[in-house]
Formats: sequence, C-alpha cells, structure tokens
Amino acid sequence: IVGTFVERIKFSAMLIFSVLWSLIVYAPICHITWFGGWFQQMGVVDLAGGIVVHITAGVGALVACIMVGKRRHPEPPHNLPMTVTGTAMLWVGWFGFNGGSQLAASDAAAMTIFVTHISAATAACTWAAIEWFTVEKPSVLGIVTGAIAGLAAITPASGVAGPLGAMIIGVSSGIICWWASVKLKNAIGYD
Repeated sequence: IVGTFVERIKFSAMLIFSVLWSLIVYAPICHITWFGGWFQQMGVVDLAGGIVVHITAGVGALVACIMVGKRRHPEPPHNLPMTVTGTAMLWVGWFGFNGGSQLAASDAAAMTIFVTHISAATAACTWAAIEWFTVEKPSVLGIVTGAIAGLAAITPASGVAGPLGAMIIGVSSGIICWWASVKLKNAIGYD
C-alpha cells in the first residue's frame, strides 16, 4: 500500500495510516477469513492470504492513491533489469509462501507450488498477448506485472486449484489487471 503514496505524503501520515489500516481493515478481515470466522464458516478458502493480504491491500492502495491524487512529476520506470530481478526473486519466494502454507513437505505442497508457477506464467503470457494485439509490442514491464498479478490471484486458491484452474486464474488475472492498469487507470485518472 505504501508504494502508492510514497513521496506524496509525510512519513508521520504514512505511519498513522499503516497503524489504522492494520487495526481497522487487516485484523478484522483476518478474523472473518481465518480462525473460524464468518467467511470460513461460509466455505471460503484462503490458503496463503490472498484475501486478507492482496485484496485488502489492493483496495486500500487504490483508495489511497485516489485520495492523494496524481504525482506532480510522474516518472517512468527507469531500471527494468532490477524490476525483472525483483520479480524473479518475488516469484521464487512465492513458492515458499504458498507451498509453505501447506505446513508440510507433501504432494499437496508440490501441487501448490506447481499451480502457483502455472498461474504466474499464464498471466505473464496473457499480458504479453494483450500488448501484442493492442500496441503490437509486448513490454518487459507488462510481462512482469502480469506475472505478479498471476501470483497474487492464485494465492488463496493455490491449495485447491489444479493445473487447469491455475491456467484459468492466470488468464483471468492477466486480463483483469491489464484492463485495470491501462483502461481503468486512464478512465478514473488515478496514479
């Protein structure tokens, strides 16, 4: 969340936001999603925190960046090799994040890691294909953004989705996140 308004608000305001968000949003969502809460009683499965982390942080980041407004001097990405390196590290780390949530070195953990990889790769390829058809040239930044979208999207279902489900999640997340990053961003004007 902090990345959406870094360098646009005071550090003290960021600290206050972080504490309030943790107490008012994150903790209650954790409770109703896990620990026998309302979502869990309804049958919602969130293996590694896709709902409690990624959805709540995504909504919080969107609200924060809309409230703060556009940057005065937007800067394009300036170090793509580091972006790719960071994405690769994140991708590998996500295997431990999702696979480790199985709490055992088992077939279930191996399948969790496998579907995590499938979703990320499929989302990256989907984003590249969309750019190929819309601007006739896939971008490195788009491909790594698609991969991260696939990682985030598979997280809650990584313990129950099979390879086909992971592909569907990957394609869906690639399309939805491309649309939100390109079309919705321009329509709403958030930064």
